[in-house]
Amino acid sequence: MSSSSDFQQDRHSFSGSPQKWNDFELPGDTLYYRFTSDMSNTEWGYKFTVTAGHLGRFQTGFEILKQMLSEERVVPHLPLAKVWEWQVGVACRQTGHQRLKAIHLLLKIVQCSAQRDCDLTLLKPLWQLFTHMENNLCHDVAKPGILLPLHRALAELFFVTENRVTELGTLQEYLLALNTEDHLHRCTAQ
Repeated sequence: MSSSSDFQQDRHSFSGSPQKWNDFELPGDTLYYRFTSDMSNTEWGYKFTVTAGHLGRFQTGFEILKQMLSEERVVPHLPLAKVWEWQVGVACRQTGHQRLKAIHLLLKIVQCSAQRDCDLTLLKPLWQLFTHMENNLCHDVAKPGILLPLHRALAELFFVTENRVTELGTLQEYLLALNTEDHLHRCTAQ
């Protein structure tokens, strides 16, 4: 069994008694298998059960949503506003690689959404995280020019969203919604 038709990727081979079989996972949505008999006995063969991803697994949901957002014919049928709202929440709650993957999906949604599908002001908690990282970068002279992957991902997300709101003509409203009143007072004072 393999995740590729040439049986080179994620390959799992079994022979002999059922006790030698182990459960395993394959990435993707397709399973390729090949059954070969040596004709040494008259048993019927092997039986195996395939189960789609584990319920609640982050990676499974990420892969499914990433694939759906990559299919131009599927995107118009997705409730992007709801998916956006849910995905912003995921990006705010997750950490590490899972947060990076959530931000990756947010970028895909912004890039494939229609004019006003997504409430971009929901990004406020991520904007606060980004500005905090920016402020720390300015004060950390020990590591000049080195950005963490999360910092780079957020920079790209906000670059793309700023371009989107500029196209929509709502840049001022967007920036006001993302910033706190305290931040606006400091900027005005500067």
